[in-house]
Parts: sequence; structure tokens; C-alpha cells
Amino acid sequence: MHKLNVLILGPSSFVATLNELPKFLKFNPLFNNINDNHNIILYHVDILQDLKKKDYIDSSDCLKICAGPRKNIIGNYDASLELPTSLKDINSTIENTAAKKQFNKNSSIEIKNYVLNKNEKKLSKLDNYIILTEKEVQLLELFLNSESPISKDKILSSVWNYSSDADTHTVETHIYRLRKKIIDKFLDEKFILNNKEGYYL
Repeated sequence: MHKLNVLILGPSSFVATLNELPKFLKFNPLFNNINDNHNIILYHVDILQDLKKKDYIDSSDCLKICAGPRKNIIGNYDASLELPTSLKDINSTIENTAAKKQFNKNSSIEIKNYVLNKNEKKLSKLDNYIILTEKEVQLLELFLNSESPISKDKILSSVWNYSSDADTHTVETHIYRLRKKIIDKFLDEKFILNNKEGYYL
């Protein structure tokens, strides 16, 4: 796995300390150059007094970790790092923040104007949601990843692996139930469509 690029922003003492430790860090530290390509910004809370840097941090859509004494940590950030700290804490905070972001990214999928949360098995739209079965989640993922309609046989092999208790009637039944859930809750009759070639979104 490649190392994360972490932009370090802060007063000279904060930057200098991390600059002396690159071989102990489990990420690539990038110092004070906002033009560098980075995945995460690790900033000392004192840097927020620099309005240009503060604007950059606030407007950036990458992950942000705010470091400083507990009482001073403020702002809109994804994680915080209480100072003083240890190398182990710095490395684990960076890794855990990135892993959590990746987990959330993988678990939430936009489908049409809905959000599918795979972990909670929930399909939601605004304040409404339905709970899905594992098979229903797999069906939606299968449809989403296909650019063309999918036949019942292909659905059967992908979702059920041709198990002995499944046939094309199983596919029809599951899709009927899923459509009914969606229609009952969202009044959406065009969520799952089908033609002579198969089913699609």
C-alpha cells in the first residue's frame, strides 16, 4: 500500500519537529506547500491565525486533522491530535482517519437520487429509508455496476452462485419484493426497470 501524502501546516516549531522525523513516519510529510498533491492536511491550530492558510484549510475537501492543546482545538476537522503527543499517536491518527474515510466511501453508494448504505443495509432518500436484505444489497450493486440490462441467469450466477435452492423464479420473487418496498416507501415505480434483455436501474 502506498504511503499517504500529508500536508503539514503550522508554526515553525511544529513543522521543524515533524521535519526531523520522516523516517519514523508512516506517511509522506509535505511541508507548508499547499500546491503539493496531498490526501490529508495535518495542521496546528495556531496556523488558523494565518487567514490565507485558514481559508485554504476550510475550503479543502480532503481529510483534516487539527493538532494542538485540547482546550485550543477548534474548527471543522475529521480528527484531532492532542499535543504533546507521541510518534505512535501521530501515525495511528493519520492511518485511522484515512481508513475511516475509505470505509465510509466504500459503504455509501449513490444510486439515482438515493443513498445505499451497505453497512446498515439501508436505502434512503431525504428522511425516508427502507431496510434491505443482504441479497437486495447485492442486487442493487450488481445493477449499478452494469451498463446494460442483466438477464435472470446472470443475476442468478452473480448473486446466488447457482445454488441448488435458487432458480429464475427466485430472482423474480426477490426483485418483486424489492420493487414493492421501494414503491411502498418512495412511490417510485421506475427504480428497477426491465426489458426483454433483463433488469437495470
